Amino acid sequence: MKVLQISKLYFPHIGGVEKVVQDIAEGLANKVDMNALVCQPKGKGKREITNGIRVIRAGSFGIYFSMPVSLSFPFILKKIGKEFDILHFHMPFPLADLSYLWAKPQGKVVVWWHSDIVKQRNLLRVYKPFMMRFLNKAHKIIVATPRHIESSPFLKNFRDKCVVIPFGIDLTRFRLNDKNREKIMSIGDMYGSKIILFVGRLIYYKGVEYLVEAMKKVDAKLLLVGEGHLKESLINLADKIGIRDKIVFIGRIDDEDLIHYYHACSVFVLPSIANSEAFGIVQLEAMACGKPVVNTELPTGVPWVSVHGETGITVPPRDSSALADALNVLLNDADLCEKYGQNARKRVEEEFTMELMMDRILSVYKQVTDNKTK
Repeated sequence: MKVLQISKLYFPHIGGVEKVVQDIAEGLANKVDMNALVCQPKGKGKREITNGIRVIRAGSFGIYFSMPVSLSFPFILKKIGKEFDILHFHMPFPLADLSYLWAKPQGKVVVWWHSDIVKQRNLLRVYKPFMMRFLNKAHKIIVATPRHIESSPFLKNFRDKCVVIPFGIDLTRFRLNDKNREKIMSIGDMYGSKIILFVGRLIYYKGVEYLVEAMKKVDAKLLLVGEGHLKESLINLADKIGIRDKIVFIGRIDDEDLIHYYHACSVFVLPSIANSEAFGIVQLEAMACGKPVVNTELPTGVPWVSVHGETGITVPPRDSSALADALNVLLNDADLCEKYGQNARKRVEEEFTMELMMDRILSVYKQVTDNKTK
């Protein structure tokens, strides 16, 4: 079976969708003939082998409105599309939809719907008719949670095509050993026994400003792992409300070091405020380390991943007081933290492993190629 994954960008570019595409490519490479068609963030196109995966990178003029601008991408898809049994699109990626409708390549179409387009509303009005035509041609539409279907105005007409496949993680990455125990203890020695951890980009939909404001009422250290253009305004906010000493900007760190921070924290928090946060894989990573999660009641998959009253606490978005209350409940109740943390680890083991994710995707591929879908 020959598969072409089609997405905006690919490793070593860092991003949630890009990580999923890479996981699928490398996770199924020994079961299908796996390839990827993506764009360069900027610059000339090239073909290469990346970790054993054949990757075609179309040249681009740069990224505008969150999308690479590439003149060569549709022509490449038209040329090579006929070679593949499965064309696996990762949306939203308007260039790919439009290229498909123009090029009319052969092969069954599988779509992974990561999220609705939220921010670029003016462009959406122009693009929507083409997107709906493309979805109509798809054989299967994969979503990571049932709430993706329920909350999307675009998927309601295609429910019969939708398949829920939760994202998965490699649990072996999060196992403790003597070496990382020392690092974890050093983080605790540095920041104290009550550590709140946030991991993600410092951008608008992450809602970090509400988390910073919540820290006025929380006696703990908040560690912010990640970079973003809001960093300076967050520093200024912390200074203004007099809690700069409670907040540590860790910046970007590698995956191995990140695992130490997950294990060292008391509570993990994802305070997102917009539907652009469709799932929150960082929740899974913290849960795999046995940590309770505080998240927000978005209509997306976020509160489906970590369940209120089972693996953590869910609060309304944009509510600093509710965030503070939830954090204090967990920080001041070690037994509850332990209970939610154990439940969190169990939920990941039962629903969100990489092995389960790969088996489910391969099953979809077989369904569409066996002509069990129209």
